[in-house]
Amino acid sequence: MEFGILFTSHANEDVEPYPRRDVHARVTREIVRADQLGFDYAWLAEHHFSDEYGIMPDVFVYAGYLAALTRRIKIGTAVVTLPLANPVRVAENTAFVDVLSGGRFVLGLGSGYRKYEFDGFGIDFEARRDIQEEAIPLLLDLLKNKRADHKGKNFRVTVDGAYEMFPHALQEPHPPIFMAGATDRSISVAARMGFGLLLSTWTPFDGLARQIAHYRAELAHTPAELRKNPAYGHVDVARYVYVAETDVRARQESEPVILRHLKHFSSGHTSGYLGTVAAGRGDYEGLQRDVILHGAPAHVVGKIEELRSIGANSLMLHYPPWYGSDRAIASLEMFAGTVMPKFADAARDGIAHKAPAHVARA
Repeated sequence: MEFGILFTSHANEDVEPYPRRDVHARVTREIVRADQLGFDYAWLAEHHFSDEYGIMPDVFVYAGYLAALTRRIKIGTAVVTLPLANPVRVAENTAFVDVLSGGRFVLGLGSGYRKYEFDGFGIDFEARRDIQEEAIPLLLDLLKNKRADHKGKNFRVTVDGAYEMFPHALQEPHPPIFMAGATDRSISVAARMGFGLLLSTWTPFDGLARQIAHYRAELAHTPAELRKNPAYGHVDVARYVYVAETDVRARQESEPVILRHLKHFSSGHTSGYLGTVAAGRGDYEGLQRDVILHGAPAHVVGKIEELRSIGANSLMLHYPPWYGSDRAIASLEMFAGTVMPKFADAARDGIAHKAPAHVARA
C-alpha cells in the first residue's frame, strides 16, 4: 500500500485574504513535510478562475518548483484537465518535469467537472470527453515515439522527419499515467488505455468497490503494448483523512471542518459527477461509515484495510484548508508515525495485498 497527499490549493479565506496569494506557501510547506515523513506521492490539482476552490492554473510550473524543494516524494497531477490543454504541451512538460525531478513525475489526467472553467477557455463542456479521447492517443504517441502526425477534429499535429519531442523523459517507456474516473465510460477508457485509476474522495465504499471491479474487468481489453505503463492496474483512492489520539478527539477537531467543506463543495459552484456525489450528505456519522477516514490510528488502519480488500493499491490523503497548516501537518505526522508502519510491517511479513493476475505487468 502506498500513501500520498492531495492539496487542492484551496484558499482558507479565514486567514488567507483576497487575492489569496498565501495559499501556495502553505501548501508547499505541507508537501515538503510530507516528503520528509516518507509519503510516496504529492498530488497537485489544476483549477481555474475561482478563489472558492483550487487556485492552480499550471500544475507543471508548480511541479517543477516542488522538484527542487523535495528529495524522494513522487510529484503527480490529480489532475491535468486534458480537454483544456494542448496534448503536445502536456507531453513536453511531462517529460521536462520528469527530468527536473530525477524521474519522480506522475501524470494524472481527467476530463474536468466544473463548467465555468471550460467557459473561461472557450471550450465546450459537453464535448470534454470526446476531446479527451482524441487527445489521449496523440499524447501517448508523443511520449513513446517522440513524433506524431495527427489530423483530427480537435487537434492537428505534425512533429516528424528531422523533428522530435524534447526532452525525453527519464522513466521508461514514459512516466506513470493515471486517469481520474467516475463514470463507466471514463473508467473503461482508463483501463483500455493502460492507465492507472484515480477515484474520488466522496464516493462511498460500495461505489468504490463497483468502480474498481469494473476497471479490473476492463483491463482484460488493454492491448499488450499499453500494459507497459508503470501505472497499469494501479488504483489510487482519495479520502479525507484525519488522525488523532482518540476517535473522540478526532471528531471534535475534524467534524466542523469536514461538514463546512461538504457544504461548500456541494454548493452550486460544483458541476458534474463530483457535485452529485457530495450532495445529500450532511451528517458526520454517515460520512464516517463509508466516506471519510477520521479517528484514532487503529480505526483508520481498519478503514484502509477495507479499501485494500476492495482492490485499492494506494491512498491519497486529502485535507480541506480550514484545519490550518499546523493541525493538518500534525495529522500527517501522526498518520506517518502510527498508520503507515502497519502497512510496511504487513509488506515485510509477506501479506501485502496482491493485485489479480490479469493486472500483472506485460
